[in-house]
Amino acid sequence: MNIRLMKMFDAVFGRLAVSLMPRPAHQGISGTISSILIIRPGGIGDAVLLIPVILAIRKKYSSATITLLAERRNSAVFELCTECDHVLQYDRPADLFAALRGRYDVVIDTEQWHRLSAVIARLTRAPLLIGYATNERARLFSNPVPYSHDDYEADSFLNLHEPLEIKPSHIPERFLTLPSDAVATVEGLLDELKTKPFITIFAGASIPERRWGTERFRQVAEQLAVSGYSVVVVGGGEERKKGEEIVAGGLGLNLAGLTSLIETAAVIARSRLVISGDSGVLHLAVGLNVPTVSLFGPGIAAKWAPRGEMHIVLNHNLSCSPCTRFGTTPPCPIGARCLQEISVDEVVHAVGRLLART
Repeated sequence: MNIRLMKMFDAVFGRLAVSLMPRPAHQGISGTISSILIIRPGGIGDAVLLIPVILAIRKKYSSATITLLAERRNSAVFELCTECDHVLQYDRPADLFAALRGRYDVVIDTEQWHRLSAVIARLTRAPLLIGYATNERARLFSNPVPYSHDDYEADSFLNLHEPLEIKPSHIPERFLTLPSDAVATVEGLLDELKTKPFITIFAGASIPERRWGTERFRQVAEQLAVSGYSVVVVGGGEERKKGEEIVAGGLGLNLAGLTSLIETAAVIARSRLVISGDSGVLHLAVGLNVPTVSLFGPGIAAKWAPRGEMHIVLNHNLSCSPCTRFGTTPPCPIGARCLQEISVDEVVHAVGRLLART
């Protein structure tokens, strides 16, 4: 799916569709809740941080059927959640039609800004429709929920509990579950490292403003090698060449492009810590209770950065950052200084502090 095209389509046709659809009446819980649809478009990170909500819903409504309507690019995340009964993809027409034909007591739209997911929620005609009141999309929900850029995203998702009469809950230290076959596959891939400790690096980013630089990650790997640590580079096929440059000369393994999302999670679970920018890989580490050193600049650290003593966030807090809003980062006229000014020594020092702490 062309993400930019979809955003443009949403801005025009999504806004029009919202204006034409009737408002639902406000609803409370009435009767038994036996079927729930949760809509989660977007990237990997949002999907990961949504899983504590699914776990809390299952705890409250243990016999309900929980269906996820996700995207191709993030649907695999829900293989790491044992409480999803069905996972559909809304960018597959057959799956979208199946979701619209379903009968639900509750539909929860977890999209934060764009409108088409709210339109899909309204088309299900479920009596209880829950979603964020961030723009005109609010009129399509029986129970709109406030949203703030100042809240950690996992907490924002937990706010969707309120209309379901679920008591406020905390985020578990570990909330992702690894399939045994993925663990076995990764054991084979990591065999050449034997028992040597390693640190996972994700050097990728979807846009230039979020890229710290392959050469800098290479220098980090060199300094970690002096301390006795190998590195394992993960990512998609587009990161394969970068991974080779980072580990060249025997500094570790390049698994970029060689593992599925679930297998990447299994690699992370085996590592001492993860070094990453603001990415889905970073949130996988959080869900697996693995320490992280993260590099922030354009993204909103208050909303997306991991929290707690197991995580160190590097952020120079320039006056022009953060600049990302609702998943969109504008082109940077000063070369993303907010990120580029983070030094190799800062990253290595943070890794050392974290290893000593954990």
